[in-house]
Amino acid sequence: MSIRQVVHFVITIVIVVAAVLLSRALWNRYMNSPWTRDGRVRADVINIAADVPGVVVRVPVTDNQLVHKGDLLFVVDPARYRLALDQARARLAASKAMVTMRQQQAERRANLDGIAVSAESREDAMSQADSAAAAYQEAGVAVATAALNLHRTEVRSPVDGYVTNLNVHPGDFATAGGAKLALIDKNSFWVYGYFEETKLHLLHPGDQVDIRLMGAAPPLRGHVESFSSGITDRDNPTGKELLSDVNPVFNWVRLAQRIPVRIRIDRLPDNVHLVAGMTCTVVALPPEQKSGKRRS
Repeated sequence: MSIRQVVHFVITIVIVVAAVLLSRALWNRYMNSPWTRDGRVRADVINIAADVPGVVVRVPVTDNQLVHKGDLLFVVDPARYRLALDQARARLAASKAMVTMRQQQAERRANLDGIAVSAESREDAMSQADSAAAAYQEAGVAVATAALNLHRTEVRSPVDGYVTNLNVHPGDFATAGGAKLALIDKNSFWVYGYFEETKLHLLHPGDQVDIRLMGAAPPLRGHVESFSSGITDRDNPTGKELLSDVNPVFNWVRLAQRIPVRIRIDRLPDNVHLVAGMTCTVVALPPEQKSGKRRS
């Protein structure tokens, strides 16, 4: 065998070995490594609605504005609720006067002897006094309710967050419970990584992961918080008779289901602005990187 043939043979062996090693590395990378490109940034979305109905008279916020807990979002016309509070207070005063009168009548009858006033009359007076006292308590609750309704005409932010989908303007009629805007909780961002079911055994609660957003944002560090306990079975819906409607067709090539894995973001840099719905890649760190050291 000539030197040229030996060189060709060695080159061929090297290429074959390199191809095998590369194929094995790619197989481990894409089939056995706990990572997914199917990740989504999520956040708590609070639907803001008025607790009392009425015409909106003021909206001091704008769409996408950052607000803090307790900031005013919009105001329902308070005029009707001020009148209702005045009316409740008037009824409370009338009930108080009635209680005073009934109690005095009951005391006078109780001090008279049995000849002047019968026992039945004394019992009736005491019952009327007790009834007036109960009506007075009810009037006090009505005053508190009217005051609460007046206070609820001012709709305020329950958390620090971003105003989103602002759909209320001065002159609109706000119904009780009808959402007028969405508020994204600023401190509630997390990531859902949709991992294939064949890779779940490689993940454990507490494992550290890298979160790589699409774009120029730096990687974020997080850790596995929990696993979803169920997903929809599209091949087994419920029929009209509440029985399983099993699909008679079975595909020999079965795709691995993707299971939601909740990822908590450990720290968010100041120069990174997260938006609920962003896509990202989630990569579980190998053991040597979980202490915080990265390989070059």
